[in-house]
Amino acid sequence: MSTGVTKDVTATLAQFAANLKIEDIPERVRENCRVLLLDTLACAVAGHLGEETAQIAAMAGALGHSEDVSIIGGGRSTLAGTTLLNGFLITAVTMCDVHRSTLTHISPEVVPPALAIAERDGLSGRDLLVAMVAGCEVATRIGLGLDFPEFRKRGWHGPGVFGLFGSAAAVGRLRNFDAETMARTFGLAGSQSAGTFAAWGTPTVKFHQCRGALSGLMAALLAEQKFVATKEFLTAPDGGLFTTYTNGGRPQDSVAALGQRWEMENIALRLWPSASTIQGMITAMFDLVEKHQLKPADVRKIRVAMGKTAVDLHGIFPRYKAKFEALLSTHYAAAAILHDRNLSLEQFEPNRYDDPVLRKFSADQVEVVADASLSGVQAIVEVETTDGRKLSERCEHPLGSPERPLTRAQVEAKFRLYAKARLPAERIEKVVAAVGTLEDFASVAELMTLLRA
Repeated sequence: MSTGVTKDVTATLAQFAANLKIEDIPERVRENCRVLLLDTLACAVAGHLGEETAQIAAMAGALGHSEDVSIIGGGRSTLAGTTLLNGFLITAVTMCDVHRSTLTHISPEVVPPALAIAERDGLSGRDLLVAMVAGCEVATRIGLGLDFPEFRKRGWHGPGVFGLFGSAAAVGRLRNFDAETMARTFGLAGSQSAGTFAAWGTPTVKFHQCRGALSGLMAALLAEQKFVATKEFLTAPDGGLFTTYTNGGRPQDSVAALGQRWEMENIALRLWPSASTIQGMITAMFDLVEKHQLKPADVRKIRVAMGKTAVDLHGIFPRYKAKFEALLSTHYAAAAILHDRNLSLEQFEPNRYDDPVLRKFSADQVEVVADASLSGVQAIVEVETTDGRKLSERCEHPLGSPERPLTRAQVEAKFRLYAKARLPAERIEKVVAAVGTLEDFASVAELMTLLRA
């Protein structure tokens, strides 16, 4: 697809999102999108087990009482309430995707408003796929342009700052916005950009995601009413995203080879519920346990080495308080894998994480250290056995990363595992089939009917 790159980055991305067609998207990217959608639905049905889900559901219900569109694994609610709640469900149990270059979850912002508008307007699976690709590509590319290390130094958290541009792009594409309207949509989205790492360690970081979904939806609906907004938000010298939220950023990275190189292919998925940054440690731990058939009685000590950023975020919960901290804890994940040879939501229920044996092992026998030679999701797990052996496993790319992607079969199994608590078996299989042939599926409304509890 030729975007006719213009001088202004906002206009270029707006033109891309407004003009994107199914024929412009390579088959491998379409498959990536189909797998991402099914993974997102798996996370959402699992999200009904989230500790804070009832609180967000109550808030969503307070926004209105009409039954416009469908909650994944639930009933129906307003357009705004459903977008907010579905966004939270996707991220509720810390199992959704992440764009590793920007440590930002993308699907909680992009997918909920796209599903809601496509259902409301009677659109097809093909329409949904194009909108998702537009949204994911816009969000991830704006993230690249922010120069993430500099952006992060200022304390910003990506989902609520630039994830909402993906939401806005997806809705704008479904509503057939022209490039000028799409650019104003981005201006209205950017006016709502917010969310910092001051929320780290609390569920508010997950609220950033669902609020980003709603903000993008509101931006698009307001732009559709011809509300006046800047059409050059990203690079505006006074208050633009790149000039205010970072050091000027690298705007050229947002549009480099746009429509030819697909940044959304660098979105990683998670097979296991746990923080995205410790997926390398989890992969290494599983490899070590399975390779050597380790049992708890065999292990004197586990030493986990990760980069400083990972340790600062996830090496601080040897004595986790409850579910959310357990989901963030390197100590607990290592202990649970060794004891259960599994890491699913069962390990994050109170009757498991409160087990005195697991709590004691996490605090006393798991050590987490920073290693300057490691960065990102890289990890080294070393085990000292009771008979004096030293075993070690290094992970460069965790399972689910672009370098080591999940197969469609693995994602289907993930959906089946968590959907069975919300949906009958027959409908589960119909959802799997519908998403697998999304471009040929006639009605997103029918898909959402299948997904209602």
